[in-house]
Amino acid sequence: MSELKGISQRPAWLSIIFILLTATFGFVIIGPLIGFFIAMPFYDGSLFDLTEKIANPTAHPEIRLPILIMQGCATLIGLIMIPFLYIWSIEKMNAVSWITEKSTTIIMVIVTALIVISFMAVNSVFIEWNANITFPDFLKGFGDWAGAREAEAERLTKFFTTFNSTGDFLLGLFVIALLPAIGEELVFRGMLQREVFRASGNHHIAIWVSAIIFSAFHMQFFGFVPRVLLGALFGYLYVWSGHLLLPMIAHFVNNGFSVLMMYLYQIGAISTDMESPEAAPLPLVASFTLVFFALLFYFKKYHSTHNQTQA
Repeated sequence: MSELKGISQRPAWLSIIFILLTATFGFVIIGPLIGFFIAMPFYDGSLFDLTEKIANPTAHPEIRLPILIMQGCATLIGLIMIPFLYIWSIEKMNAVSWITEKSTTIIMVIVTALIVISFMAVNSVFIEWNANITFPDFLKGFGDWAGAREAEAERLTKFFTTFNSTGDFLLGLFVIALLPAIGEELVFRGMLQREVFRASGNHHIAIWVSAIIFSAFHMQFFGFVPRVLLGALFGYLYVWSGHLLLPMIAHFVNNGFSVLMMYLYQIGAISTDMESPEAAPLPLVASFTLVFFALLFYFKKYHSTHNQTQA
């Protein structure tokens, strides 16, 4: 992986804490607060009325656009602008140049997209398993909390992905797919994974620890394991290629493909409901598993050969 020039000048654990605190603060507080005021012109009501409705957004379809604006600002500011500022001010690097400093090929972009799409079928098995976990009595309190969180997340997902027009779909694609692909990969792979590697000296530890934190950041236990696996996949794509743009593309394809399928399902173009936690049919999973590992092997071998040629 290409290295941030100033990244080794402080203890890794200190950088990890700082990265997580600043990203969380920006995503949870600063971004939504700025987004709230940006969203006000798009709401036909008072500031106090909007504040009340935000507490229960799914009961008020009229605030969908303001909520999407707030969500977009949370990601844009908390996971993109603040990390960019961190990289510029502390690491003395231009983040855009750093992300795009290595070139890739259209073939690798296509391979990356196919890896993610094939993995979605494989991961559906873990999605179904994780969604149906039951807890013993001594963990009933945690199970109830996790179940309530999951139910709320499902309601919000449905709220965000109910598209009444092509414009709604494009806005959802931007907020749900593009911004998180850039921001989450920048923070969790580009910054956090690097620091965990510097602390451990082991890429596998760095990938899996970062993937666990990435999944925990979403606060959804009943989707925790499949999201860890997805984060680990992005991490390996980054390590093998040394190119942060490829896991960003992979993340966009994962989210964007899901959003597209939801939209097509809503307009009646397809009969597959992407929001269902049910696993894909076993023969399909088996076929896509073979395709997934074949593509992954090709991806790793290509970049291993390419990196040796450039060395």
